[in-house]
Amino acid sequence: MSAPGHPHAITIERNPNRIKVAFHGTVIADTTRALVLKEGSLPPATYIPREDVQMSCLRRTDHSTHCPFKGNASYFSVHVDDRTADNAVWTYETPIDAVAQIKDCLSFYVEKLDVSEEAPEN
Repeated sequence: MSAPGHPHAITIERNPNRIKVAFHGTVIADTTRALVLKEGSLPPATYIPREDVQMSCLRRTDHSTHCPFKGNASYFSVHVDDRTADNAVWTYETPIDAVAQIKDCLSFYVEKLDVSEEAPEN
């Protein structure tokens, strides 16, 4: 993690809520084990363990990006029936040590998919 106060300070916390990700009515991910990564002034990003994602709905793409604070990101498109959300999912398969918690997790563009969050029942 970056030092607190750094413009790109990164924190990772467990999200106690249930997160569901859907695409045109098909649930792509459903978890109570999500992580929330907060990075500087960027909106928080939710990361979901691969085990809680319907990987059969994802297709790896050639798209990639690099973040000096997290590493190299790979992307997936979501396919359901005849519909596709291109490069709607990203992952850091070999993240830098400071953010190793997000290894084996996926994050989803909320602009391309339906993401819902519900608090646990008390």
